[in-house]
Amino acid sequence: MPIRYKCRHCETEIGQLPLDSIDEHFLQKNDITVDEQELYIEHGASGDYTVQCICEECQSSLQKFPNYYALKKWIQ
Repeated sequence: MPIRYKCRHCETEIGQLPLDSIDEHFLQKNDITVDEQELYIEHGASGDYTVQCICEECQSSLQKFPNYYALKKWIQ
């Protein structure tokens, strides 16, 4: 059951980590709020996690076109 990292804009899978290689204490100790966890971390039915983040290509586009930040999903 891995932790997957996926771009929230283009949905490209950025990478994954095996869940068994992560210390459980590390998973509980984080600096994000409950609202942010609900927004950016999805818990799958099989026990895996998907973290919504941003890939380098989308980050580059956001830097060039900062008005895209106002849109929840700007790639259709």
